[in-house]
Amino acid sequence: MGRPNVGKSTLLNTFLGQKVSITSPKPQTTRFPVQAVYEDTRGQIIFVDTPGIFTKVKDQVAARINLRTEEMIEKGIDIIVYMVDHTRQRADEENRVLGMVRKLHIPKIMVVNKVDIQSPTHIVQYRFMEDEFDKVVEISALENKHIPILLDAIFERLPEGSAIVDTSTLIQPGLNLDSKTFISEIIREKAFLNLRREVPYAIAAVVDEIEERDNGTTYIKARLLTSADRYKGMIIGTNGAMIKEISMAARKELEVAANKKVYLELTVETDDHWIDYV
Repeated sequence: MGRPNVGKSTLLNTFLGQKVSITSPKPQTTRFPVQAVYEDTRGQIIFVDTPGIFTKVKDQVAARINLRTEEMIEKGIDIIVYMVDHTRQRADEENRVLGMVRKLHIPKIMVVNKVDIQSPTHIVQYRFMEDEFDKVVEISALENKHIPILLDAIFERLPEGSAIVDTSTLIQPGLNLDSKTFISEIIREKAFLNLRREVPYAIAAVVDEIEERDNGTTYIKARLLTSADRYKGMIIGTNGAMIKEISMAARKELEVAANKKVYLELTVETDDHWIDYV
């Protein structure tokens, strides 16, 4: 758990050694809790990457994100890994998340992320919180620094029991990501990374078709949905330059993930009900 953009999704991907949860510098990147399994000789961890909590709920997306996070932490979680970003000053979002964590009577680990960055730092604003946690670990999720120490701390506090998931049957570690969901998330990530700040909040990605063709190519037909024609124009770009950029970036990543050639047909639509796909 943590406020938006502290590095939760980056940490999950680092734990697993591959991308499961999409990342970008923009809030609302993670819109639903992503569940993924990590396993080694010590045992099995089911990680839940929760969306960042928003204090000021200005739109339906933020409201849904907050609700999904609050629902998830009520579902028998064994440990809380609470992440903070020392390069950002504490704010109301931090206070709200901390308030939610304080209500949970389970082991809690505080993770100070981005220790690879020396300046700016506001670490003194977070020190007072350390006494409320069973363990404090300073890491860099991006640089894979001190991740084994954090894994040790998690395993030490997990309850003993049988494995929850048969990992021999899994193609990838994401437990609540089917092929269409994973592809739509990759497309949305590339849209976030390429578009202006105001556009991504009104974007959803929908995959309509996945077809394995005889020539070994995976054909994908997908759409980016947005709330207004002015956003549609931004997403398409001059002479279609922006949508081509988004499509090419998504296709390249999907080819790496699938280890095969991918053809992606990506279009843009204005849809008043785009929020239904969030």
